[in-house]
Amino acid sequence: MLGVARGLACATMTPHVVVRIEIPAPIDQVWEEAADVASHVEWMADAYRLDFLTDQRQGVGTRVEVETRFGPLRTTDVMEFTAWEPPHRMAVRHKGLFTGAGEFAFEPSGPGATTMTWRERIDFPWFFGGPLGAWAAKPVFGWVWRRNLRRFRDRF
Repeated sequence: MLGVARGLACATMTPHVVVRIEIPAPIDQVWEEAADVASHVEWMADAYRLDFLTDQRQGVGTRVEVETRFGPLRTTDVMEFTAWEPPHRMAVRHKGLFTGAGEFAFEPSGPGATTMTWRERIDFPWFFGGPLGAWAAKPVFGWVWRRNLRRFRDRF
């Protein structure tokens, strides 16, 4: 019985969503734009409002509260930056109703171009289906976050 339970747990682990885009700008310029955390609500369609919970506006330990809207779902996501490695990577831990972790990674991809990769793992609470709910939402998250990256790219 233990083997079956272990196999079921592995089969329903929370999925990771990974989306990426090439941006026609050098990595330092892309980083500068992404490091302006307050502006994220301007290009993230699902982020309605962002408030800082710390005096700090950048770097590890910065905490923000983001009102998120995904279709009819409304939630407040508290995020803490856990990595800040200019100009290559920033990462957050999600706290609140939905938990998990996410990161933006940046790599030069040619003369004057940068590849931006967005990785997320969102853990759903049991009453939203837990890992199965997360698996069901994965295509929607991917579609929304790809659109967000296009909106970010359009800033250049």
